[in-house]
Amino acid sequence: MSYESVHNYYERAVIEYLRERMEVDCAADKLADIACVTLNHLPPRYIRHDVDMSFYLSPQEQLEMSEKVRQETESAIKLVEGKSGGK
Repeated sequence: MSYESVHNYYERAVIEYLRERMEVDCAADKLADIACVTLNHLPPRYIRHDVDMSFYLSPQEQLEMSEKVRQETESAIKLVEGKSGGK
Protein backbone atom coordinates (compact mmCIF):
# COMPACT_ATOMS: atom_id res chain seq x y z
CA MET A 1 0.00 0.00 0.00
CA SER A 2 1.27 3.47 -0.91
CA TYR A 3 0.98 6.28 1.62
CA GLU A 4 2.56 9.02 -0.48
CA SER A 5 -0.77 10.70 -1.15
CA VAL A 6 -1.56 11.06 2.58
CA HIS A 7 -0.84 14.56 3.87
CA ASN A 8 -2.03 17.19 6.29
CA TYR A 9 -4.41 19.52 4.43
CA TYR A 10 -3.11 22.51 6.36
CA GLU A 11 0.47 22.03 5.12
CA ARG A 12 -0.37 23.09 1.59
CA ALA A 13 -2.79 25.78 2.76
CA VAL A 14 -0.11 27.37 4.97
CA ILE A 15 2.56 27.21 2.26
CA GLU A 16 0.19 28.80 -0.27
CA TYR A 17 -0.69 31.57 2.18
CA LEU A 18 2.99 32.23 2.88
CA ARG A 19 3.79 32.40 -0.83
CA GLU A 20 1.10 35.02 -1.31
CA ARG A 21 1.90 36.95 1.88
CA MET A 22 5.68 37.02 2.23
CA GLU A 23 8.29 38.94 0.30
CA VAL A 24 10.15 37.15 -2.46
CA ASP A 25 13.53 37.72 -0.77
CA CYS A 26 12.44 36.21 2.55
CA ALA A 27 14.90 33.54 3.69
CA ALA A 28 13.80 29.93 3.22
CA ASP A 29 14.75 29.11 6.83
CA LYS A 30 12.52 31.89 8.10
CA LEU A 31 9.60 30.66 5.97
CA ALA A 32 10.12 27.12 7.25
CA ASP A 33 10.12 28.38 10.86
CA ILE A 34 6.90 30.30 10.27
CA ALA A 35 5.27 27.28 8.63
CA CYS A 36 6.27 25.02 11.53
CA VAL A 37 4.96 27.42 14.18
CA THR A 38 1.72 27.84 12.25
CA LEU A 39 1.18 24.11 11.73
CA ASN A 40 1.81 23.42 15.41
CA HIS A 41 -1.16 25.67 16.21
CA LEU A 42 -3.58 24.12 13.71
CA PRO A 43 -5.34 20.78 14.16
CA PRO A 44 -4.11 18.02 11.84
CA ARG A 45 -6.50 17.23 8.98
CA TYR A 46 -5.11 14.26 7.10
CA ILE A 47 -6.45 13.58 3.64
CA ARG A 48 -5.40 11.80 0.48
CA HIS A 49 -6.55 14.37 -2.06
CA ASP A 50 -7.16 18.08 -1.60
CA VAL A 51 -10.40 17.76 -3.53
CA ASP A 52 -11.67 15.55 -0.68
CA MET A 53 -11.78 18.60 1.60
CA SER A 54 -13.73 20.60 -0.95
CA PHE A 55 -16.24 17.82 -1.38
CA TYR A 56 -16.85 17.11 2.30
CA LEU A 57 -16.81 20.63 3.73
CA SER A 58 -19.48 23.28 3.42
CA PRO A 59 -18.46 26.66 2.00
CA GLN A 60 -18.73 28.07 5.55
CA GLU A 61 -16.33 25.41 6.92
CA GLN A 62 -13.88 26.10 4.08
CA LEU A 63 -14.02 29.80 4.89
CA GLU A 64 -13.42 29.11 8.59
CA MET A 65 -10.40 26.92 7.79
CA SER A 66 -8.94 29.62 5.54
CA GLU A 67 -9.42 32.16 8.30
CA LYS A 68 -7.67 29.87 10.80
CA VAL A 69 -4.72 29.57 8.40
CA ARG A 70 -4.57 33.37 8.05
CA GLN A 71 -4.81 34.05 11.79
CA GLU A 72 -2.29 31.42 12.85
CA THR A 73 0.17 32.33 10.10
CA GLU A 74 0.00 36.02 10.96
CA SER A 75 0.65 35.16 14.63
CA ALA A 76 3.57 32.94 13.65
CA ILE A 77 5.06 35.68 11.45
CA LYS A 78 5.00 38.11 14.38
CA LEU A 79 6.55 35.53 16.70
CA VAL A 80 9.34 34.50 14.32
CA GLU A 81 10.11 38.06 13.21
CA GLY A 82 10.16 39.16 16.83
CA LYS A 83 12.68 36.50 17.74
CA SER A 84 14.86 37.26 14.70
CA GLY A 85 14.70 41.01 15.19
CA GLY A 86 12.48 41.49 12.11
CA LYS A 87 15.24 40.46 9.74
